[in-house]
Amino acid sequence: MPKIEFMAKVLIKGRKEIDVDYVSDGTLTIDGAPFSFDMVETRPNHFHIIKDHKTYDVEVLLVDKKTKNVSLLINGKKADLVVKDKMDLLLEKLGIANATAKKANDLKAPMPGLIFEINVEEGQAVQQGEPLLILEAMKMENLLKSPGDGVVKAILVKKGQSVEKNQVLIVFS
Repeated sequence: MPKIEFMAKVLIKGRKEIDVDYVSDGTLTIDGAPFSFDMVETRPNHFHIIKDHKTYDVEVLLVDKKTKNVSLLINGKKADLVVKDKMDLLLEKLGIANATAKKANDLKAPMPGLIFEINVEEGQAVQQGEPLLILEAMKMENLLKSPGDGVVKAILVKKGQSVEKNQVLIVFS
């Protein structure tokens, strides 16, 4: 008996949500109904699809594996999708859907020192690991990076200012 190899819920931004299953016998179902089509890759990230005697030119613009966002250009119209796999759906059902997303908390000074340089501005969006400022301590420059994704709400220090250990330097929203 064929078994489901891949199961996902695809959210088409601004439109609707569909269930997609790929079964081990090669069958694709959308919302439980068999879905058959012919597809040929015409060049990298470009596909020609025939479904029910209609043709579709599809270009894959973006596949972000971290956020599971996909952007397609279908016959000249952009479609933004979010793909949730079996694990995402389980985490969502258990109420811990965003457990893997790391949101930035306040940035605190890891040691006493002097603010040598500030690399961000209030209102700026930052991603985890992005350089925020340089703290000079014991004649060494220490690059402090964003602890997660977020937007800089407030910068509580200025260049040349002395800071104490655990002092809040940057607040995120």
